[in-house]
Amino acid sequence: MTIEIYNAIRLLGLTALGSIISIIFAYFLIPYLNKKQFWKKKVRALTIDGKEATIFAKFHKEKEVNTPRGGGIIIWGTVFLMAISLAFLSKITNIWWLQDLNFITRTETWLPFFTIIVASVIGLADDMAVVWGQGKYIGGGLKFSTRMLLVSAIGLVGGLWFYLKLGWTSIHIPLLFNFPQGIDLNLGIFFILLFIIVCLASWAGGVVDGIDGLAGGTFASIFSAFAIIAFTQGKYDLAIFCSIIAGTLFSFLWFNIPPAKFYMGETGVLGLSMTMAVVAFLTNSIIVLPVIAGILVIEAGSVILQLISKKIRGKKIWQSTPIHHHLEAIGWTQPQITMRFWLLGVVLAITGTAIQLLWT
Repeated sequence: MTIEIYNAIRLLGLTALGSIISIIFAYFLIPYLNKKQFWKKKVRALTIDGKEATIFAKFHKEKEVNTPRGGGIIIWGTVFLMAISLAFLSKITNIWWLQDLNFITRTETWLPFFTIIVASVIGLADDMAVVWGQGKYIGGGLKFSTRMLLVSAIGLVGGLWFYLKLGWTSIHIPLLFNFPQGIDLNLGIFFILLFIIVCLASWAGGVVDGIDGLAGGTFASIFSAFAIIAFTQGKYDLAIFCSIIAGTLFSFLWFNIPPAKFYMGETGVLGLSMTMAVVAFLTNSIIVLPVIAGILVIEAGSVILQLISKKIRGKKIWQSTPIHHHLEAIGWTQPQITMRFWLLGVVLAITGTAIQLLWT
């Protein structure tokens, strides 16, 4: 048995285990969230620029105030449970294959593991604030400036870790000037700034969490793509980490497809988006990240363009943003939007992975 086949077995086995654990987890979490009425007490009143959110309210009034948030807990909770349990098991046993189940290593997975836990806990705090209700735009939650500062802090810590601990100062640009290998662009200390910017951009893509199943399917294709990239680079523990996240997302979707039993919430979106950024750097795939995560780019881009248009032209481009709400307004059903975005997301993830693998 080759090392690749052995690690493929590890990957598939632990992914399946993560999916099973997260399904069991969800059966306990859903009743608990409903018992605590962990949902918004009122629908979003205002858009990001302070205007009345009439289109959003039309399609989401009932679901927003009756469907609990916090479904993302099963994603990072499963990863945390598996990581801690398997690491502990590897320390107390001499059985080699049990020791090999541990996928948390200092060189590959410690930083993304730290990121998903810290960012998800911050997201959970935001979800709690949403439920308890403060503010106007999001119907509650941490202030925008506070969340932006926290995301920047996560990016700063990650950037410093890469720069000081791992000695990373460059990014790879595939297919440029030297086909197909590409070139390495040395950024020096500005690598830290790039890391912060990518984290903020990834966080902006979190607006994808607005329709049943949309965020779960989108992130599943993204992390599946990075699992493939990491595996081909010989970073097997990182590949397993990404694949476990993808596996928990498939289980999450079991309960999140229409009609959703819960929403991912900020505790899922923030953790996944920040971890996505870290994994992109670890696999030196930062240039193809906008392709692999193309759905997030489209969603965040629609919001940015809408704001610019309102500011400069005094009128909207779309009836509502993110763009999936515009598609609702023009007559697309939520399942149509979700499944078509899934398909587009898979194609984009495959395309980005192919570009990355050309030089691996």
